[in-house]
Amino acid sequence: MTIRVLLADDQALLRGAFRMLVESEPDMEVVGEACDGAQAVELARRERADVVLMDIRMPGTDGLAATRAICADEGLAGVRVLILTTFEVDEYVVEALRAGASGFLGKGVEPGDLLTAVRTVAAGDALLSPAATKGLIAHVVGRRAASATGFRPPSLEALTAREREVLTVVAAGLSNDEIAARLEVSPLTVKTHVNRAMAKLGARDRAQLVVIAYESGLVRPQGL
Repeated sequence: MTIRVLLADDQALLRGAFRMLVESEPDMEVVGEACDGAQAVELARRERADVVLMDIRMPGTDGLAATRAICADEGLAGVRVLILTTFEVDEYVVEALRAGASGFLGKGVEPGDLLTAVRTVAAGDALLSPAATKGLIAHVVGRRAASATGFRPPSLEALTAREREVLTVVAAGLSNDEIAARLEVSPLTVKTHVNRAMAKLGARDRAQLVVIAYESGLVRPQGL
């Protein structure tokens, strides 16, 4: 299966570099390039890309608005958004994750790590969660939850005790296999619990589960 990738960045030079990298892989192809968010949404609908590499800061319609539009479109349910940003500590990144993005990477990422990220997001079964990502989500979400006027954390009442336990470990960035080993259950059982938690909480993917875990207070950021 070939992974169809859409590139959204206002810098033509970066798009060219990403195109060369992606198309060097036998299981990937670039199906379009967008220079702003509006064009990214249009191409996502027309080309039915599997993964959109989305720059968050673009003129006009930015990557955050484009991510919201793509993830809210039921006709694009299979499209995954991977945020690429120069500013790794950026509250817009968390907003993008809330909106449905599957993860984010800094533009200084190693080529091999970027390709692995595309494959991971295309598979739809894991949040990209290096230490920097987890630290960013913990810091920004925790700070916002603590200070926002009228903030109402999401309720976890619909979850079973086991689903809450699994959600806690998902927020730590562990894979299904790692969670299975820790909880001494099968990976299939973990996947079932994760899918049920996503359905009950209205989460599009594991990235949103992580945000919900922090916003609800189930997992508390260190140092906050």
